[in-house]
Amino acid sequence: MTDPFGFLRIPREAVPARPVEERLGDWREVHAGQALLPLVSRQADRCMDCGIPFCHTGCPLGNLIPEWNAYAAHGDWRAAYERLHATNNFPEVTGRLCPAPCEDACVLTINADPVTIKNVEQAIADEGLRRGYLTPRPPERQSGKTVAVIGSGPAGLAAAQQLTRAGHCVTVHERADRIGGLLRYGIPEFKMEKIHLDRRVEQMRAEGTVFVTGADIGGAEPGSGGAAGTSAAELRDRCDAVVVAIGAGERRELLVPGRALRGIHQAMEYLTCANRVREGDYAVSPVTAEGRHVVIVGGGDTGSDCLGTALRQGAISVVQLDINPEPGPDRTEGEPWPVYPKTYRISHAHEEARGCEGRDPRLFSSATLRFEGDASGRVRALHLTAVEAVARSPLAGTEHVIPTGLVLLALGFSGPERAGGLREQLGLELDERGNFARDAGFAAGGGRAPGVFVAGDAGRGQSLVVWAIAEGRAVAAAVDRYLTGSTCLPAPVAAHDRPMTALGRMRYGEF
Repeated sequence: MTDPFGFLRIPREAVPARPVEERLGDWREVHAGQALLPLVSRQADRCMDCGIPFCHTGCPLGNLIPEWNAYAAHGDWRAAYERLHATNNFPEVTGRLCPAPCEDACVLTINADPVTIKNVEQAIADEGLRRGYLTPRPPERQSGKTVAVIGSGPAGLAAAQQLTRAGHCVTVHERADRIGGLLRYGIPEFKMEKIHLDRRVEQMRAEGTVFVTGADIGGAEPGSGGAAGTSAAELRDRCDAVVVAIGAGERRELLVPGRALRGIHQAMEYLTCANRVREGDYAVSPVTAEGRHVVIVGGGDTGSDCLGTALRQGAISVVQLDINPEPGPDRTEGEPWPVYPKTYRISHAHEEARGCEGRDPRLFSSATLRFEGDASGRVRALHLTAVEAVARSPLAGTEHVIPTGLVLLALGFSGPERAGGLREQLGLELDERGNFARDAGFAAGGGRAPGVFVAGDAGRGQSLVVWAIAEGRAVAAAVDRYLTGSTCLPAPVAAHDRPMTALGRMRYGEF
C-alpha cells in the first residue's frame, strides 16, 4: 500500500510543462523530456488507499488507480504497467488526452488537492514502454469467426484489439489514408506525438489485427467493388459481425451572414491540415494562421487545440469565443463531489496564449452575429455580441467588431456523418439525439440489424477518449458473446451509461 500519511505530508505537485517560449518553438509534447519518475512516485504515495475509491467511478474504464499508485510509489513499474493495462488498452493515450474526471472524484478532493492520477498514468505507460513491456499478445487459438470494425479511432481500436485477443479474425476499415481517426488527424502533435499511436498499431498488427486504409465503407455505390468502394451491406454479408465506430463527424455549422467568405474553416479541416504537415504530406499547411489575426468560435477542447496550433504557426493574435458564461473557480451546489464539475480551467494552450499576450484569450458569453469581408471576398472582421447567460439571447448595446483574417469553427458535432450509404446499407436508425440507435448491449437498432453493433461517439455522441475506449472494450464483449454464446471479456460500461451526476450515473429513460 501507499504511505498511510502521504496525503498529509506531501502536497500536490503536478509534472511541470516545458517553458512556454520553448514549446511554442516546436511541435513536441508540452511535457517532452521531463524527468517524471521521482516526482511521480512521490505523488503516487499521496493516494489514501481510501477503501471506497470513487476514482473508479469517475473513470468509465474502472481503472485500478489505487493499485497502480501503490506500485508506482514503490517503483515496481512492471506490476504498475500490468495493472494499468488490466482495464485500459491505451493508457499512454488517456494519460495525455483525458481531462481526468478520476481526479475530481478522488476522495482527497473533498477538502484537499487530489492525487495527480493523470501524471502517474502517463508515467507508468511511458516507463513501461522504455523498459520494453509493450509486447504483442496474440490469441492462443482462433475462433474461425470474422469481424469487421469500421473506423479506427479509440473505440474501434479498443474493440479490435479485444476481439483479436479473443481469437476472432478482425479487420479494421479506415476511410483515411492512415490509421487512428481523430487520434491521428484531430489531436495536435503537441498534445500527443503520433509515435505512441504508431507503436500501438504495430502491436495490434503483430497480434493479428488487419488494417485497411482508404476504405470508405458505404461511401460508394453497392457492388462497385474495390477497397474504397466496399458496400456496407456486402461487408456485413461476408463477416460474422460488424462494429460501427465511425465517431461523431457531423460538424455543427454557424449559419450567420458572411459564412461563405474565404478564410472561414471548420476546426477539423484546420487541425487535419496541420497534422498532415507533421506527417510529411505538406511542406506548408494550406490553411495556416501565420501572419493572421485568428478568431476561434467555440470554447471546448477542439478550440483549445486550434489555439495551440495557431500560436505555433505564428498567428499575430488569437481570440477564442465561448457562448457560455465564465465558470467560477469552485463547484456549484448542483455539481457536488465526486461529480466532474464545470469550473474555470486553463489548458496548456491557454497558458501559452497568456504567455504571449498576458491575458486569457477567451471571451465568455459571446456570440457571432455576422462576418465582414474585403473586396476579394476574404473575411476581415467578425461582429459579435455579449449574450444573456441562460437564454443566450443578444444583449442590446454590446455589439463590437474583431479584426480577423482566419476564423475557425470549433462548435462540436451532432452525431455520425449523414452522407454516404453506411446507415441505409446496414439498416441503422437514428435516436432522438441524432446518433445511431442501439440497445444497452450495443446492438444496432435494438437487434433489428443482426450482427451489427455500434460503439463510441457514433452511438454516444461526442465524448471523451476514455469513454470511447471503455465502449470499445464493452462492445467487444457484446460481439464475443454474440459470436460464441458467452464471453470472458470485460464490459466496463453499458451503451446508455452516462457520466456521474448528482443523481448518480444516468441511463436513458430514467430522467
